[in-house]
Amino acid sequence: MPWNTCNETSRRINLVAITLCVAVCLVLPGGCGRGTEETGKPKVAGIVFQEDQFFRLVQYGMQAAADKYDVELLLANSTYSLDKEISLIDTYIVSKVDAIVISPLSMKSSIPALKRAHNSGVKIITYNTTVSEDLAESFIESDQLDLGASTGEAVRTYIEEKLGGEAKLAMIECKARAPEQCGMRSDGFIQGLGELAGVQIVAKQDASLAPRAADIVESILTAHPELDIIWSGNEGGTVGSVTAVRNCGKAGDVAVFGTDMSEQLGSFLLADDNVLQAVTGQKPFEIGFMAVEAAAKVLKGEPVEKKVRLPGVLFARERAGEVETYVERLKELTE
Repeated sequence: MPWNTCNETSRRINLVAITLCVAVCLVLPGGCGRGTEETGKPKVAGIVFQEDQFFRLVQYGMQAAADKYDVELLLANSTYSLDKEISLIDTYIVSKVDAIVISPLSMKSSIPALKRAHNSGVKIITYNTTVSEDLAESFIESDQLDLGASTGEAVRTYIEEKLGGEAKLAMIECKARAPEQCGMRSDGFIQGLGELAGVQIVAKQDASLAPRAADIVESILTAHPELDIIWSGNEGGTVGSVTAVRNCGKAGDVAVFGTDMSEQLGSFLLADDNVLQAVTGQKPFEIGFMAVEAAAKVLKGEPVEKKVRLPGVLFARERAGEVETYVERLKELTE
């Protein structure tokens, strides 16, 4: 492998860990609450699996819906551990919650615990991810194909308008982290990019976390100094790609496009270095709100849609006002 001349500081990216509040009160002798019998409110458990801004906003959406529909909401994080997810679900069964709102870790391995909950009378709502068995009353997700296709279309326009229809491109995928979702994002990106005779994909590697993505992109930039564009399938890969381009002195020469949106990516879009060009973001607040809303309606015997897919939102450097408005909204929600 050619010697990597990129700045070594990219190997020490500082990641900010966001602490999520976990409030799980067990209905056990001497416990802190008695659920519906005491409060008169339906009790809904909301489970996330990761500590990042996406799931933080999901939780804010859940709480907003819980407040609107007068639901007692219990929040928990499985921290990407199937064993912990199973333990949480079993705890909620014992606690006699009325509904569980969850982004399952596995389409198959999450089924047994959720089936136990379902068989005990607990209503199941899935969001973001789901299981392969018909256990959920409703499933709310982002349209993963659209998330990729939207950015793919932006890349196509960039190539046609700024590169004369010719470009060498690298893809940083996230299939190892989330095979189904990230696979759809990659497929959507290719669809959105379309068939351009002058475009060549010279590298395709997998990295969902920023430090790993930075290392990989550094190697790609060293092996392919002629590279024009990098697309990443998730936030971590996009952060790593931007960092590598900056540290390799390629700002202005290599454009980065990505998936997901955050305050950090918003700041990259607003930066003067012209590296990050566009990302397609999800609607986590809306996803969380709609998931708990669906639970509340099911518990009231009201009909809900079996499957809801929310389109992505494109944030682009040339529409800085929209990016600024979104970043300010994020700050308002998270303060």
